[in-house]
Amino acid sequence: MGTITTSDGTEIFYKDWGSGQPIVFSHGWPLSSDDWDTQMMFFVNHGYRVVAADRRGHGRSEQTSNGHDMDHYADDLAAVVTHLDLRDAIHVGHSTGGGEVAHYIARHGEDRVAKAVLISSVPPIMVQTDANPGGLPKSVFDDIQVQVATNRSAFYRDFAATAFYGFNRPGVEPIEAVIQNWWRQGMMGGAKAHYDGVVAFSQTDFTPDLQKISVPVLVMHGDDDQVVPYQNAGVLSVKLVQNGTLKIYPGFPHGMPATQADTINADLLAFFRS
Repeated sequence: MGTITTSDGTEIFYKDWGSGQPIVFSHGWPLSSDDWDTQMMFFVNHGYRVVAADRRGHGRSEQTSNGHDMDHYADDLAAVVTHLDLRDAIHVGHSTGGGEVAHYIARHGEDRVAKAVLISSVPPIMVQTDANPGGLPKSVFDDIQVQVATNRSAFYRDFAATAFYGFNRPGVEPIEAVIQNWWRQGMMGGAKAHYDGVVAFSQTDFTPDLQKISVPVLVMHGDDDQVVPYQNAGVLSVKLVQNGTLKIYPGFPHGMPATQADTINADLLAFFRS
């Protein structure tokens, strides 16, 4: 584990474990690299080098008041990749992290990239517009910002206990430790970063980014994702990349890397080895 300082003076925390081909994990909003612990332990034990950073304003990275947009997210990721001199890397992004991965590859090129994975990810664009009628109304994201600014702790607890992991579905037993771990990660980060990040993940149009990606891309999405509906996300994203494969998981929620880790890890391993 270590830190780097970006070109604009922001300190970014990262984990770097093991050796072998690098896998770089980008986490979702408003979490931290800890959300990837199950995947990182699985793949380090399968002979990979695993790297994950806390996005600026999240986790243990600096709670800077600015730079909470996809350009800065991608540039911070590039700074970590360059600092560690990662080559032939596989980039895996969950939710907002999927947007970060797509924007990083498009903005910084594929010279260091072997493959990419988008899990329950926000591309092509989440918000409803004339060009994206299937998106979610902007009012949904405006309300999230209000909750972050005024009621963050309770909002995070409720979000983790319901839609994020599908614990609000009939017959699904909530896992209290998973809920608490989500809340812990969220509250580690800064309210300003999380507030601004809502705009970054919901209003960024990743269509041009996806169209530039030529490395193999695996798009994974649960069909019961209540946070990023799969029909307007994974189904559309795979059509925009040049070499994409779509895998839809019946009944899986947004947070499936945690609650369905055995399935997700096995499918990731198969894709990495293919």
